[in-house]
Amino acid sequence: MKKVISFGEALIDMLSNRVGGTAPDGPENFTAFPGGAPANVAVAVGKLGGRSYFAGKVGQDMFGDCLREAMQGAGVHTDYLLQTAEAKTALAFVSLDAHGERSFEFYRSPSADLLFRPDEFDDAWFEEPGIFHYCSNTLTEPGIRDATFAGVAKAHESGTLVSFDINLRHNLWPEGSDPLPFIWDAIGQADLLKLCTEELEFLCRDTTEDAVIERIQQAGVSLVLLTDGGNPLRYFSRELNGQLQPPKAQVVDSTAAGDAFTGGVLYALASRDIDRVQLKALNDRDILESVLHTGMQCGAFAVTRKGAFDALPTLADLG
Repeated sequence: MKKVISFGEALIDMLSNRVGGTAPDGPENFTAFPGGAPANVAVAVGKLGGRSYFAGKVGQDMFGDCLREAMQGAGVHTDYLLQTAEAKTALAFVSLDAHGERSFEFYRSPSADLLFRPDEFDDAWFEEPGIFHYCSNTLTEPGIRDATFAGVAKAHESGTLVSFDINLRHNLWPEGSDPLPFIWDAIGQADLLKLCTEELEFLCRDTTEDAVIERIQQAGVSLVLLTDGGNPLRYFSRELNGQLQPPKAQVVDSTAAGDAFTGGVLYALASRDIDRVQLKALNDRDILESVLHTGMQCGAFAVTRKGAFDALPTLADLG
């Protein structure tokens, strides 16, 4: 079983009691749930029984303590989770429409996750080649972007497989900033790329989807996973292309769906000891689709429950 390090933001999702613009009797209220995309992935791997580590920074506050305890309770090693008194833990206010789809309002800048420094990555974390996962939310500002790419560089030096989920949140980027060049920089350093159809459209600009997929593969990405909610998952590797239909599910809250899918895929790769060289050469469709089925099962389970950490399945939940 390979070690999986998820790097980036751990925050508190404040989930509204309003669904589809309506509310129960009384004012709008919010319930606090631990979250943050990379933290969700770490918990997804941990709850499935994987060797999961979270790397990042939270505040020395009640929310930072809550996140550490919640991750530990889900089987995540928090040795690489730092705490600081210089800033507070980030918050995300989440509203749901009638179909369980989300909209976000972030209270993040300045927040503790943005203060992680390049020199805070320890070489010892990468002594054993495994999997390093992150999202574009740590590319939004120069300091945390430099730290992120420092982590990617250490991963490459150790032979670690690099996983990148675009997970684009436009309202986290400074006004007037274009995420596109930084996202392409990250794509060019990834072995595995996960993106959704809306993110593919964002990458297209003045070209076609097929041309973008070709550019991604020419950049060196070994496996591209294109999700579209409950519609078929499309996958593109050096040897194999195809699509798979996710299990049907009654959507209550889609907050953790993509992260559950990603965590399931990374767990399945880690449990098979698939490294970056093997992923590049993978030509067994049964093995690849088995990995992807694990991810899809996790995503389908997660949408049936509210919140993030609590919605992520164990192996027993998957049957």
